[in-house]
Parts: sequence; C-alpha cells; structure tokens
Amino acid sequence: MDFMSQTLSEMSIMLTETWVDDHFMLIAAVIFLVELIRYAFKKQLNWNLIGDSATNLVTLSFLLVTVFFVGLMYVGVFTFAYEHFSLTQLPITGWTVLGCLILADLAYYWEHRFLHSNGIAWGTHSVHHSSPYFNISVAYRFGPLDWFFPFFFHLPLILMGFNPFVVLMCETLVQLYQTLLHTEMVKKLPRPIEAVFNTPSHHRVHHATNKQYLDKNYAGILIIWDRMFGTFVREDEKVKYGVYPRINSVNPFKVYFDGYVKLGQHIWHAPNWAYRLRLLVKPPIWAWQQKQKGMSDE
Repeated sequence: MDFMSQTLSEMSIMLTETWVDDHFMLIAAVIFLVELIRYAFKKQLNWNLIGDSATNLVTLSFLLVTVFFVGLMYVGVFTFAYEHFSLTQLPITGWTVLGCLILADLAYYWEHRFLHSNGIAWGTHSVHHSSPYFNISVAYRFGPLDWFFPFFFHLPLILMGFNPFVVLMCETLVQLYQTLLHTEMVKKLPRPIEAVFNTPSHHRVHHATNKQYLDKNYAGILIIWDRMFGTFVREDEKVKYGVYPRINSVNPFKVYFDGYVKLGQHIWHAPNWAYRLRLLVKPPIWAWQQKQKGMSDE
C-alpha cells in the first residue's frame, strides 16, 4: 500500500479527470445504444422516447455552455479559499484522494437532499426528475442552476485542506458513478453490494413518483448515507417516473426552464406574501398539499 502514500501532482489529477471524462462519454454512448436495442426488443421504442432522450442531451449542452463561462470563476474561488482560508493544506496522495472522495460523496448526499427540500432548489432539480423514462440519457437531463448549488456543499472540503483539483475530480467521480445508475437493464445486485453502494435499483426509487418512494435514496456512491440518516427505501413495487404535474413535452427549452416557470406561476397566483415565501423555502410537496387541501375544502 506504499503507492497510496506517494505524492501526486496537481497536473496528474487534472489529466486523470480529463481522461475519465473523455472515456466515460464513450461508455455512456455504448450503454445507451444497448438500452435502445432493449427498448426495441420489448416493443417500447417510440418517437416520444427518442425525443425525450434527445432533449436530455440538449439540456446537457445548455449546462456545458454555462459551465464554460462560470467554470474558471468556480476554480478561482476554490483556489483562493484554499490558499487563504483552509485550516491546512493536505498533500495530494492516494489516501487524501480516497478521503476526499468519501467526503465528497457525503457532501453530495446533503446537496441532493437540499435540492428536494425547498422550492428554489427544486426549480432546477425537478428538470432531472421530469422524464417519464429511466435510461442513461436521463442522467444528462439538467436544469438551469444545476451548476450553482454544488459549490456551497463542496467548499467545506476546500476549507478542510483538500486541494481544489482533488475536490473537483472527486465531485466529478461521484457524478459519473451516478450516471451509470440510470438504467432499467440492471435489476438488483448481490445483497452485500446493495447494502453498501448505491445501485440502479436504489436510484430508480429516487426517481419514482410512488408515494412510498418520495424523497428517498439521495445517495451518490454509498447508500450507507441514506441508511444512516433515515432516507433509505428498497425497491419493492414497480416504479412510476416523472414529476407532478407532468411536462408532456420534448421541447428542450420548455423542459429546461419548466421548474422555474411553474414556481413563478405558483408565486404569481399565491394569495399573499407569506405564502409566496413558503413556496420558496418549503419542500415542493408542501405546495401540492396546500392545493389538495384547498380542493377538499371546496
């Protein structure tokens, strides 16, 4: 295990992340092709599914354009915080990379849980949940502020002393792992794996609209976070995907902005300013409950 203690350079970390990114897209494309063949054999391949998948890739391009403009600022703030405010500056070794990956996964759990906990964040994250399908292209379905919220949950890792490029690489690895979970081809894995790691079965639950599955299984790589913090549920009954109300569109612009358009409409028609504030800070299910309550009172 001596290799884990060897010092690595920032350049090697950057090159590793670039190599993983470049090769992963090819892997994802191959998996998606296999999924399309599976849909065809099951007679589930249709133009709406193809359009939905194309829309997912268009929203990815929207995100990449945004990141192109804000990415340097992201790195710059991380680097400034690391050089001026971090408690220490940890060396880059296999051990610190592993430690950072575990903590980045924990940070992702709380970020993901935050995205489901209030209207402002759900406005962007709901885009990812809005597809009625579940295949690897859905992993690339992004909303307009998906680049914004991760910053606040990963900044503490910088302040703890992890190198900014290590944090960014670990953040990327957590996201790439999640990409592989968006599939119906894999049912359930051996129980020891299902007990420790996030799996397609666990993540299908997270994308479900079934009542018992709502707001569960936030994990990135390790499902142990959900088990520890009381948000874990097994996949028992067939999953229904999407959001309520459904978008029913493959127009990429409508899909991309749908979460905030709906939030804006709710705010516009809200009865008072206190209600408007609650729409921003309450979980999205709160607005639905108020609507159901109002219908029952009529």
